[in-house]
Amino acid sequence: MNSLKPVERADLLKDMTNDEAAQFIADGWLRFARDEQLPPPGDWRIWLFLGGRGAGKTRAGAEWIAYGVAAGLMRRIGLAGATFFDVRGVMIEGESGLKAVSPGIDFEPSNRRVLWPNGAMASVISAEEPDYVRGHQFDAVWADEFCKWSAPQDALDMILMALRLGQDPRMLITTTPRAIAALKELIAMPDVVQTKSTTLANAGNLSPSFLAGVELRYAGTRLGRQELEAEIIEDNEDAPWQRAWIDRARRKDYPKFSKLVVAVDPPASVAGDECGIVIAGLGEDGDGYVIADWSVAGKTAAGWAAQVADAYLHFKADCIIAEANQGGDMVKQVLIDALPNAPVRLVHATRDKRTRASPAASLYEQGRIHHCGTFADLEDQMCQFDGKGKSPDRMDALVWAIVHLFPAERSNPRARVL
Repeated sequence: MNSLKPVERADLLKDMTNDEAAQFIADGWLRFARDEQLPPPGDWRIWLFLGGRGAGKTRAGAEWIAYGVAAGLMRRIGLAGATFFDVRGVMIEGESGLKAVSPGIDFEPSNRRVLWPNGAMASVISAEEPDYVRGHQFDAVWADEFCKWSAPQDALDMILMALRLGQDPRMLITTTPRAIAALKELIAMPDVVQTKSTTLANAGNLSPSFLAGVELRYAGTRLGRQELEAEIIEDNEDAPWQRAWIDRARRKDYPKFSKLVVAVDPPASVAGDECGIVIAGLGEDGDGYVIADWSVAGKTAAGWAAQVADAYLHFKADCIIAEANQGGDMVKQVLIDALPNAPVRLVHATRDKRTRASPAASLYEQGRIHHCGTFADLEDQMCQFDGKGKSPDRMDALVWAIVHLFPAERSNPRARVL
């Protein structure tokens, strides 16, 4: 069954009754799943499944819930993700989500719940709203991408207090690891068991182009060990930032801004590379606030320029700051094509990335820059980059934003603004 893609399995299930389909799912998954995708034996409360990108974490979570419902073991379920849209787009409606593996379910977005024909029900939980969990009770919870949650410890504490129905309530957490305190504390808990899968372990179910892309981007890097091998990689001591600086200054909200910018680090190639797009503002309190990361990959110049234009309009930014070392006036022109009359300012780097990043990192160390939420990919680049390997596009965009918001620091990074 694990060798079947969801659309192929749907064709097999469509002529079965719900009971027949449920039994078929349970038997098939137990037979064909890889060992790390199956619940570990023993007496545990939390199963932590660490996996690289595309390692089959979502499929494992959806199948665990589908099997538990079919077997009558799960009646009141929690589905927890970073946001409501993550739960809906990945855990429920995604290619390997619940709708793909569990026949006959009814998803009610307005009620934030999933209903099964046998009466089981799952409630959607957003980690952005941990207090929403109050009043809920669950006999099972599936939590996805825990390390990308904005306040993982707070949300987990609330969920665990709601995990109290039945004789043996259990929770599955599926996530690509990051070296955050909440994950380390979770691993140290005595009632947590762990399985792990690499990206390549699931290669038979992944597109060759995806595998080639992640290998090109991450192979041989510290981030590759995290994103592909599912290792917990501590901060690079040679990186400009420390994760502790980011965590201790993190905020949920931000004040009114005296300045708000969309900063862009354009890709070097015509298409395929990542375009760093970071939105940040200078608060009326004099501190800096990073409020969004809209970076994209695999886009043409027109594609990433459209993303920049959307960000500019969505956040009502004052201007667009774009590095022009790659492409020069072409960068400005594609941005203006996407948004005529846009206030675009080009910046040229005259020193290396680490030197340019140093003043921005100092502001983080002083607690003057706040991340409003969690930006996992951006923060990984900040805390891993040591001047080697592939260019950290998100980090570069962040640096340009801070250089613009804190002009007194420009003399150190030696940036020339046009």
